Amino acid sequence: MDSILVTGNGPLNGRIPIAGAKNACLTLMPATLLSDEPLTLTNAPRLSDIRTMTTLLQSLGAEVTTLQDGQVLAMSSHDLNNHTADYDIVRKMRASILVLGPMLARDGHAVVSLPGGCAIGARPVDLHLKALEAMGAELDLRDGYVHAKASGGLKGGKVEFPFVSVGATENAVMAATLAKGTTVITNAAREPEIVDLVQCLRKMGAQIEGEGAGTITIQGVDRLHGATHPVVTDRIELGTYMLAPAICGGEVELLGGRLDLVGAFCEKLDAAGIDVTETRDGLTVKRRGDRVQAVDVVTEPFPGFPTDLQAQMMALLCTAEGTSVLEEKIFENRFMHAPELIRMGASIDVHGGTATVTGVDRLKGAPVMATDLRASVSLILAGLAAEGETVVSRVYHLDRGYEHVVRKLEAVGARIERISNQ
Repeated sequence: MDSILVTGNGPLNGRIPIAGAKNACLTLMPATLLSDEPLTLTNAPRLSDIRTMTTLLQSLGAEVTTLQDGQVLAMSSHDLNNHTADYDIVRKMRASILVLGPMLARDGHAVVSLPGGCAIGARPVDLHLKALEAMGAELDLRDGYVHAKASGGLKGGKVEFPFVSVGATENAVMAATLAKGTTVITNAAREPEIVDLVQCLRKMGAQIEGEGAGTITIQGVDRLHGATHPVVTDRIELGTYMLAPAICGGEVELLGGRLDLVGAFCEKLDAAGIDVTETRDGLTVKRRGDRVQAVDVVTEPFPGFPTDLQAQMMALLCTAEGTSVLEEKIFENRFMHAPELIRMGASIDVHGGTATVTGVDRLKGAPVMATDLRASVSLILAGLAAEGETVVSRVYHLDRGYEHVVRKLEAVGARIERISNQ
């Protein structure tokens, strides 16, 4: 199993290109199941999760071809010959549940295994199922699989989410595009990935209004056609690499970065003493002083502070001047990186969904273990600012969400290498 060796060596300077969004691409790919015409995605990230979704779509009979070194995905679902998403594939990734709505909407039946993914708490799919039931689906859960039917086709309905769910919103929107009549989704997720999905579906002929707001209205159509669509910039990768010069010093330009994707995050960076400036090609990040200032963070659905940047922000605040409080309101069990940061000399006290971080002058390199995708990169960031060597093990998580992380950080002066332990 591979590990990553990081040696702290001072400021970082240069440019880092930001890839297309993993979470957006994983949502856009199942949209091919809604049409028998080709769907082509450009600016696709080159990640293991994308390969897993490719395998899942191919198992259903879809054709998926990668072009331009994996940055273009050419897909076609003209001949679906299987409507069962098997456990062996679905267990690897929660986004696999997103094939359920499109298959059910197009062909009136689907069988999908309950999904897996990072171990960051229970993330049930009940809201996905309730949304489909509101459109007339008949659902039966047995032997770890969702058996779904809509013999007369899905029908427009009112989908009222008790709380915001990105995945359930995505599944509901895709299913509603082919439902008969009008579907209204209230308390819908507002994330940029939702907006990106709707923009793609609209290119395919869907009639949708309200994306980016709390209520989305979909007028079902008889069929969707093919389209070509660029995947939106990955706001989580963007935020992660913005923290590299914040924690190490120096000045780094993030190519393709957009302020509208990371507004709440940038507000906290500014409060901590970090300047973010728009450029012609993206965003430039630079720390104003020798140390950042403590800030309090509460994770919230978009447009609030992203839960997927909480671990990385904690790494920064470990060396801040003062005491910070981080409150995790999205997922339970999402402070599993805290004990590893403590091994590096951090002062962190966790009680339930709240972590109190008292900044120290300097972290120290240590052997640490990644517990999930975002935790793994938070430990790398901490290692960049630590004295000595940090070895991060179990980095297979990293490959699910960050392409060429070693190459990108090396390009701005980091001392980092991947070590094969086979």
